[in-house]
Amino acid sequence: MSDLLKVGITHGDVNGVGYEILLKAFSDARLLELCHPVVYGSSKSASYHRKVLGGETANFHIISRIEESHEGKVNLVNCVKEEIKIELGTASAEAGESAYIALDSAARDLTDRKIDLLVTLPINKETIQNEHFQFPGHTEFLEERFSKKGEKALMILATETLRVALVTTHLPLSEVSSGITKELIMEKLKTLDLSLKRDFRVENPRIAVLGLNPHAGENGLLGNEENEIIAPAVKEAQDKGILCAGPFAADGFFGTGRYKQFDAVLAMYHDQGLIPFKTIAMDAGVNFTAGLPIVRTSPDHGTAYDIAGKNIASEESFRQAIYMGVNICRNRTVYDMPFENPLRKMFFDRGRDDEKLDLTKEEEE
Repeated sequence: MSDLLKVGITHGDVNGVGYEILLKAFSDARLLELCHPVVYGSSKSASYHRKVLGGETANFHIISRIEESHEGKVNLVNCVKEEIKIELGTASAEAGESAYIALDSAARDLTDRKIDLLVTLPINKETIQNEHFQFPGHTEFLEERFSKKGEKALMILATETLRVALVTTHLPLSEVSSGITKELIMEKLKTLDLSLKRDFRVENPRIAVLGLNPHAGENGLLGNEENEIIAPAVKEAQDKGILCAGPFAADGFFGTGRYKQFDAVLAMYHDQGLIPFKTIAMDAGVNFTAGLPIVRTSPDHGTAYDIAGKNIASEESFRQAIYMGVNICRNRTVYDMPFENPLRKMFFDRGRDDEKLDLTKEEEE
């Protein structure tokens, strides 16, 4: 039995750079030695993009269901049956619908464990909206679909050397302050701490927590969230054994390179964390959805309509998303292994005659 992981890849918005970076990445056949790729999308859309790019690009093995996929090939489940009018660089409801169909098909196969992990190509968060998808993005959709025991998703932007997680994600800036609570920060810190240990195999991870206001509130002069919410959450997390520190003023923290002293950074809102992250690691960054029983990664960029079809999009972030997804799956297997077959109980409650210890004479002696 092969040890290659089946990587489900959704084609995202067909008017963006999704197919371009996919075709470029898999033009290097060595990637097929790492994983068993299964793209969920449209054969006609894929063909259109191959013609636009020209030159040497990957060939697709077109199938109707995942059971027909083969190792050593770039398999494409043709789940989007209707022909899509492709208008590169343009947002359209048609492209949004095809993005949803691909995502839903992959999610169903992930639920049935027909694929091992999910890599999502960029979507347009507005055009994908429909009666089944009413979420700000992939993260919230996947939490709704896969959280069975109350797990909460955590967005982590990651490279090998920098990881930035978010307390609030796709929330209007005017609602960020009211959305931040001590309980929410604690929840995110716990999830981040476990993810660093389980998904990234970091022993005794160190987490930096950013403030919300300029200069981290300047001791209440520029805001009270740091004193009343963030600092108490950090203290409680420390008391529970989480190695964290803060709140730090975001500008100085990144500007002086202090982030290099920590294994992860917890930012209070989207742009506070993503602007410095993408400035530092745009091409190699990966969006990872932590906290859920499934593994999902994605390039850290959007549809890039402005360069769609120009053959200048970099595939590096997508390639890194595959690498990271495969590594996280393997890391979880290693981390979880000691807990799979616990030793049978050696002692039982008194008075339960049906569960007495069965010791041999040698053991008693």
